[in-house]
Amino acid sequence: MKTNNELGTAVVTGASSGLGKAFAEKLAKKGYDLKLVARREERLIELAENLRAKYGVTVTNYVADLSLAADLEKVATAIQNDASITLLINNAGTSTLAASTQTSVAKQKEMVDVNITALMLLTNAVLPGFIARNQGTLINIGSVLGAFTLPISSIYSGTKGFVVQYTRGLQEEVKGTNIKIQLVNPSITATEIWEVGGVPLSALDQAAIMSTEDCVDAALAGLESGELATFPSVNNQELIDAYEDARIKLFTGSQTGKPAERYLQN
Repeated sequence: MKTNNELGTAVVTGASSGLGKAFAEKLAKKGYDLKLVARREERLIELAENLRAKYGVTVTNYVADLSLAADLEKVATAIQNDASITLLINNAGTSTLAASTQTSVAKQKEMVDVNITALMLLTNAVLPGFIARNQGTLINIGSVLGAFTLPISSIYSGTKGFVVQYTRGLQEEVKGTNIKIQLVNPSITATEIWEVGGVPLSALDQAAIMSTEDCVDAALAGLESGELATFPSVNNQELIDAYEDARIKLFTGSQTGKPAERYLQN
């Protein structure tokens, strides 16, 4: 499939609310055609109609629960050979915020299926085409909890840890090409994932909550400036740089081939 739109088509998962809905609005305003993926059909229909009317863009909806293998395969197949796609935003995510021993295996598996498997398979669907055309943008939505774990976030943090490392690896794979791959690590954002996860936004520090619009604006600004990893709410760039530096130093320091001296005392 081809398009006359110079910007091409953006695929946004989790598009019926929260960050996904905000991304869809911002991208439609820029002039992208859209393919929107979400579970809730009524919300998708309403959003698509609104964006078509306001911006005159083409919007295609895919009603899919990405935790279900059949739905995920349907979406992956639909976008796999679509040369009009220039941008994929892997935004869909789910969370249950509770100790792992208090979270059903089904809920834990759902987090893995949506936060990891769906993100990976949809990336696999578009990235070969990006590489063949030497053009395209991938944005993976991680989390600050990809580098930090709470007593109630072991599964969620684990899934976002995958997103962080997977995205970093992909960035290395496409280094030197015209393909952009961005990792976005939001902190507390005013989305429904908190209610779904069992921790209402009203229970959190209100001063620490960022609006979805601000988060998406920061993410797109970070993309425009060439950031590989965007932390929308971190004002001190030195913190980000120090974390990256420590990460590389720790890896480098592991390449000795010998046990550390502290293990050789006895």
